[in-house]
Amino acid sequence: MKQTTIIALLFGPDQIGLVSMVSSWIFSRGSNIYHADQHKDTEANIFFQRVEWCPSGDTKEESVAFKEFASQELGMKVQVALSTDLPKIALLVSKIDHCFHDTILRFRAGEMAGQIACVISNHKSLEKEAEAYGLPFIYQPIDDNNRAECEEAQLKVIKSYECELVAMARYMQILSDDFLARLALPIINIHHSFLPAFAGGKPYHQAHSRGVKLIGATAHYATADLDEGPIIHQDVTRISHRNSVHDLVRKGRDLEKSVFAQAIRLHLDNRILIYNNKTVVFD
Repeated sequence: MKQTTIIALLFGPDQIGLVSMVSSWIFSRGSNIYHADQHKDTEANIFFQRVEWCPSGDTKEESVAFKEFASQELGMKVQVALSTDLPKIALLVSKIDHCFHDTILRFRAGEMAGQIACVISNHKSLEKEAEAYGLPFIYQPIDDNNRAECEEAQLKVIKSYECELVAMARYMQILSDDFLARLALPIINIHHSFLPAFAGGKPYHQAHSRGVKLIGATAHYATADLDEGPIIHQDVTRISHRNSVHDLVRKGRDLEKSVFAQAIRLHLDNRILIYNNKTVVFD
């Protein structure tokens, strides 16, 4: 059985010897570095690092000690996780089902370091499918007249299942500023265009009208600014004048599934640092 490792993500003002100080701290405890990567934003003079190591002693004690060391002695902002952590995820869906099915099947195949705890939807279209997967399905119809009430119910559901991540699998509703602030959890959304191009509704129709030769999909963290949150992962495919809107939708859905899955995987593997509405993604 593979040994539990500690994963640390840290960033802050660059200074001489940061890599050495981090590795020396780990070495001094008799622990062994499994993987390390770093990046420097030369314009902002900010240092980013992801380091994963096998602890020599008590895993939780060492992770807490490292967090104190990195924040107090190095002046870095730091996140620490264990490789055995399996965060619970709330999956938000509407009627469109390709990302819904693909995501669930990837979790069932053991591709993701987490577990889907519940499915929340503003439609009943996927209720039977969710139940067939053995997942709790919570139906919350929503419109402009009951939005606050519905979001309150969604918050209670997500809290009751102890979720640490929300994934919007083509959930066709805009989350309010109040909901985002009170939820205070990372939310990954899949948008069916290569942002920042063609934000908003019907991006494939927009792309077809514009006559572009590439279409894409973008997974990003949801923020109060619609489709402008930190981008996690993107991909594109070529199209031509011969392709109809239907062709663009079909090609785009293949991209959406893989991009969405990769973004969730990167998040659960603790490979993403957010800074100034951008992300540093460690491979």
